[in-house]
Amino acid sequence: MNRTTIFLAAAGVLALIAVIVGLPRTHFVSTPVMGNPGSSVASDGSLSMSARLSHPYVGVGQSDEFVTVEISGVTLKDSVRAPVNLALVIDRSGSMSGYKLDQAKSAARQLVSQLNAQDRLAIVHFGSDVKSMDGLMATEDNKRRMLQFIDGIWDDGGTNIGSGLTTGRDLLMVANGFKVNRLILISDGQPTEGVTDSESLKSVARGIRGNGISMSSIGVGSDFNEDLMQAFAELGAGSYGYLADASQLSTVFSRDLAQAGTQVARNVTLTFQLPNGVRLGEVLGYPASQVGSTVRVTLPDFSSGQLERIVARVVLNGGRSGDSIDVSQLKLDYTDLLKNGFVESTASVSAMVTDKAQVVLDNRDKDAIVFAARARSALNTENAAKALENGDEAQANKLLNDNAFFFEEAAQVAGQQAVQQDVVDNDQMKREFARPADAPAAAKAAKRKARIDYGLSAHTY
Repeated sequence: MNRTTIFLAAAGVLALIAVIVGLPRTHFVSTPVMGNPGSSVASDGSLSMSARLSHPYVGVGQSDEFVTVEISGVTLKDSVRAPVNLALVIDRSGSMSGYKLDQAKSAARQLVSQLNAQDRLAIVHFGSDVKSMDGLMATEDNKRRMLQFIDGIWDDGGTNIGSGLTTGRDLLMVANGFKVNRLILISDGQPTEGVTDSESLKSVARGIRGNGISMSSIGVGSDFNEDLMQAFAELGAGSYGYLADASQLSTVFSRDLAQAGTQVARNVTLTFQLPNGVRLGEVLGYPASQVGSTVRVTLPDFSSGQLERIVARVVLNGGRSGDSIDVSQLKLDYTDLLKNGFVESTASVSAMVTDKAQVVLDNRDKDAIVFAARARSALNTENAAKALENGDEAQANKLLNDNAFFFEEAAQVAGQQAVQQDVVDNDQMKREFARPADAPAAAKAAKRKARIDYGLSAHTY
């Protein structure tokens, strides 16, 4: 009998190139072929997709099924980072005074040192007002000008994030010829001036993305609005970082520059087409929209070697023993920066119905069970962080205690070693949650951890 079945395709040989350049748009569509039982891989372009089910065999009647889809960017060997058009937007409000602003300026200087003459950088700093330096090509003379501008950044005023973002956007958009346009925001506070409501600021982020600019957001300390900063990264198809210590900024800037400069795909969307008898429970941790039986998941831009893991829970109605159930038709579409066009890959996952409970148990997919446990615990962790922020320590502790059930269940299938680190991390979070003085930082760290456990590890700093 078949286990998880995936129909995949391979379209030609992917040429690895050193520099990402733009050519006329082309459309590539995979031709499905039978894959191996279990999990298989589709690689029609610069992204590869694999899918697997937690339960390749399901019982008669209704049951939950977890679909894990892994998407990875091709690894470019001996590649040269593509030229980037960057805007660095720094919060210099009064709360950044002292150590945090000093570290931000130090990190900005190191970022300047890593730029090539083909790169372009604009620098924005904001408090109540906004100051900026127009984008300059990173020649040696211009680098000296950039460093002088950075030295002149001072702490002052409130937190006008909206004006900082729109200024950074405008400075990026005046440049022509760049295929990689990136805005990096660093802030330690809540928006207090200008546009302050979250929905309006999210609209600003959507507009930035609509202009072909990706956006990363980095929160420093324990006072910033992490939900808003995470939304900026999600809507901007970039990365999010929480830094308890501003001294880590230099490493994060370096990583974001490398990520931006080795992009292989953008405008990435994963679609689940659910057949009759299958309904969506939830997509864990990713922004998703559903119209009828079609579920669309918006993904970040992909760089060389980066991996995203998406876990979705669906509810099946098993038919007769021996039947095969189509769980989902999968479609991955994106702009391929190496093939210079639009790529669409398709796959299909199915499960077999059995009336033997032991067959269901014996054929559980170990990796998929662990991924599902991790994603389910991430939802609990995120909700526990919110409960802690609301002062409900009892509910926060209960949710973290409930995670033990998911890990125990996964250990029974995959072995204790597979989830040992998850158990250690969960216990550490419980200890941090129990210290009232550490609660703000603990909540932010927990939300960051949840993003990683959902599968967003490549886009979480």
